[in-house]
Parts: sequence; structure tokens; C-alpha cells
Amino acid sequence: MTHDIHIIGGGLAGSEAAWQLAEAGVRVKLSEMRGSGDMTPAHHTDSLAELVCSNSFRSDDAENNAVGLLHAEMRALGSIIMSEGDRHKVPAGSALAVDRDGFSAGVTARLTAHPNITIVRERVDTLPDDGLAIIATGPLTAPGLATSIGAATGSDALAFFDAIAPIVYRDSIDMETAWFQSRWNKGDGKDYINCPLDKDQYHAFVQALIDGEKTEFREWEKDTPYFEGCMPIEVMAERGPETLRFGPMKGVGLDDPRTGRWPYAVVQLRQDNATGTLWNIVGFQTKLKHAEQVRLFRTIPGLENAEFARLGGLHRNTFIRSPELLDPTLRLKARPNIRFAGQITGCEGYVESAAVGLLAGRFAAAELRGDTLQPPPVETALGALLNHITGAAEAETYQPMNVNFGLFPPIAGRTKKADRKKMYTDRARTALAGWLAA
Repeated sequence: MTHDIHIIGGGLAGSEAAWQLAEAGVRVKLSEMRGSGDMTPAHHTDSLAELVCSNSFRSDDAENNAVGLLHAEMRALGSIIMSEGDRHKVPAGSALAVDRDGFSAGVTARLTAHPNITIVRERVDTLPDDGLAIIATGPLTAPGLATSIGAATGSDALAFFDAIAPIVYRDSIDMETAWFQSRWNKGDGKDYINCPLDKDQYHAFVQALIDGEKTEFREWEKDTPYFEGCMPIEVMAERGPETLRFGPMKGVGLDDPRTGRWPYAVVQLRQDNATGTLWNIVGFQTKLKHAEQVRLFRTIPGLENAEFARLGGLHRNTFIRSPELLDPTLRLKARPNIRFAGQITGCEGYVESAAVGLLAGRFAAAELRGDTLQPPPVETALGALLNHITGAAEAETYQPMNVNFGLFPPIAGRTKKADRKKMYTDRARTALAGWLAA
């Protein structure tokens, strides 16, 4: 055997797990099917840790935001995903947005160069029978491996749809109509491009979304629930005519320089790469057909001549019933030599996936040393997320979840809402420091 552990899947979770293990002196075989002739419906390259959205890391505020706190905890544990995210950061106010190509290339280069990591471009269709393994194949696990997982767990995988927002070339946006501004002038105040709609334009747009021609679902995709955080814009429109105006199209806190007033509704675009040539339409994940997207999105003021680098899409996301199937260190109870990591465990989001990969790698490294690593305290972001995945959530109704303060133990006593988030993060830092010291 040329390796101590086999990781299947080279997304963010698999890449992070490989890095943590390799840095601990463990020999890793990392299998990734992209590059072997296979591809998924959502990926476009064979790079490891490929992203589909520049703002996949979301808020970087470690004082008042759960995902920002998770960033800080991962940095403290030597995360390659956070290190490369910081290295390839692009402007996005208080959010951590990255140049997607530079980020993936950076992760790929560092993993390829590590002497303890061997990357093999291959599709794995069955769970390993022996030896330690981490399954980090993500939401688009290949059918053969999914079948093998189903046979080992004795239960059916769950699934929902995850939608991708379109990307526009910056030089095709009409800046005589649109303007730069962050909501309430947060960050440097100019991190978003804003396209205003008046009342008539907004309601016409909503109706066009509802009437637009949608992607036909395959038989196996029917009756699959959406994750609320990635709800297609046309599905939101169907919930009521004002839904979008209080969601991704709200004009509150944005001053149209032509009128000095908040627009009735607004479409925002956010920088998607380091050079600023690509901008994604915020919250516009969609299952409209491509021709319909081009036609409809060019009715938005400022986007009449928009050229699209990528149009929106939709793919299925598969995950296991983790609270029932995994132990507190992410091992499959029925096959303890196998751990799961990333979105296949039912966490939602790139950062959360990488965080679970980080933990899986550290648990496996400890096991190979003959040690026992206690899970991080539930007061930390890492511990709260792990606890939700491996037991706190109700197995029968288990659905994907982003990290949030609702997963943390409540703060004792009565506190002001404005103070509570800071109390969560202060408590988490103390708990993490104690865990690291132990």
C-alpha cells in the first residue's frame, strides 16, 4: 500500500481533508473523477476545489456572523481553503468573495506539490472494502458510488435542487443607468452594481419570470425539494408579487443617483473575479431555459445589452441521513473504516463543506496515530455544525443546513438581541482556545 488513507472526491471538503492529513504526516491518495473523462453537470474544469460562485464564502465578519466565525476557526486550524480564499480575495464589502479560477488553481497547485499527497484522476464506483477512507464526493456523487453508499447505509439518499446564478461581462453593463453602491454604503460603499426598476417594470418582470419557459425535470428529479438558501428566482416569484421586492430585489438602502431616492426594486451584481471583468447577478439562481434567461434578463434596466459569460442552471444535490448514519467523528456506523465529509453529509455551503472536511481529516489523522480526538465544543462554529450533522438534527426530517447561531447552545439568561451575536462569538473563541490547548 502506497497510502495510509484514501480520499474520494477533490472538492473543497476532500481537498481540505487531504491537506489536514498530509500536514499531519499521513500519506494520502486523493481520487477525483474530473480529469479522467468524467464531468458533473455543475463543474466546468478539472481543478480541485472548483467554485461556481465568487461569493461562496459569504460573510467574513467573525464578530457578528456564524459563517464569519467559522472562517476564523478554520484559519486557526491551518485551513488550505481559507488560506487560498484570503490569497485570492476580491472586493465584496464585508463578505469574502474570491477569484474562482485563481482560488482553485492555488489549491490544486499546493495539493499537487505536497509530498504526502498522490492525486489520481479516476472515478470510484464502490466504497473501499478495507483501509481508512473519506468520502467527499459532494452533491453530485456518481451513480455507481451512490448505489454503493445506499447499499452500505441501508437507507435511501435524500436530494434537493441547487441552482446557479448567471454571470455578466462587466463591459456590457450600461453604467449610465446602473451605479456602484453597497447597501447602506457598507464595506467601501461601492462593491455592487445596481440596476433600478420602477413599479411597472418590476411587476412586468415578475410576471415574465412566472410565465417564462422552464427546464424540464427528469423523472428522477421530480418532487425533489429546494434548499431555501438557493431558491430559484422564478419559484420565489410564484410565492407572491412582492416576494422578490423583499428578497434579492429589495431597493432599501440604495440611493439612485438620478433621483436621490430608493428604487422600487433593484437588481444587484457582484464582482466575480479578481480583474473585475465578470459580475454575477445576486440571488438570480434559476431554472429558466437559457434563451429565456437572455431575453428576460435583458429587460432589466442597465442590462439591455448584457453579454453572459455563464447562464443559470440547476442540478440535483444528494446527501445522506447523517444524524442516523454517522458517529460523532463522522464515521459510518455500519462501516467504521469510512468517514463522510462535505455536502454529502447534509451541510450546505462551500465553507461548511470544507469545515467538515477539515474535521474528518483531523479525526482520521488522530485515529491513525492511535489517539482519540474529542469533537470541538458545541459552543464553537465547528462544533455546532458537527453536532447538527451527527446527532442534534432530527433524522427523519433532516435537511441541508448552513452554519448559523440557531445551531449553537442558547446564551444563558435574558440578553438584548443586539448583544447576543457578540456573546456567541466571544464564547466560541474561548471554547476553541480551550479545545486547541487540550
